[in-house]
Amino acid sequence: MKTALTLCGSTRKGSYNEILRRYVSDKLRDVEGFEVIDLDLKDFPMPIFSEDLEVDGQTPEAAGRLAEMFGKADIVLIVSPEYNSGTTPLITNMVAWLSRQKHGQWRHAVFGLGAASSGKYGGVVGIAHLRDSLSKLGALLVPTLLGVGPASEAFDENGVPVEDGVRKKVEQMVRELTHFSRGGI
Repeated sequence: MKTALTLCGSTRKGSYNEILRRYVSDKLRDVEGFEVIDLDLKDFPMPIFSEDLEVDGQTPEAAGRLAEMFGKADIVLIVSPEYNSGTTPLITNMVAWLSRQKHGQWRHAVFGLGAASSGKYGGVVGIAHLRDSLSKLGALLVPTLLGVGPASEAFDENGVPVEDGVRKKVEQMVRELTHFSRGGI
């Protein structure tokens, strides 16, 4: 069985990005042969990255644990809001710590990126920066960038996107993630 990890770059209560992550995660669960593991970054505490902490032998255990999980996963889905046209501090810090680990965390999984935003561009500027960073680390990313906005109008009371186009884009991303993770070309 293949493994898909999903995580959100926001730990805020009521986060639209968490709603989007859950929706895509549920769609991945519908694909036969995949185990989906929903991660909460609150379970992986890491101080603000500093090489001084590494030198002092204080690399957070959570960084190694999360990097190892990434290294074993077939799919990693990151859904994260956009902060000032960039990535959230939580995701930036996670990537910084994980980039220092030696678990092949960027080499095996196929990565998908999504965002929900209050703006009409749906956070794609921020996740485009994340795409650039992850690709430079060696990650393989699917072509689809999943941007949803304005987020306050994007979901019904059950967390389902109200726009048909958004639901279709989620289906496209799930197809790409599962296809490429199975060695598709």
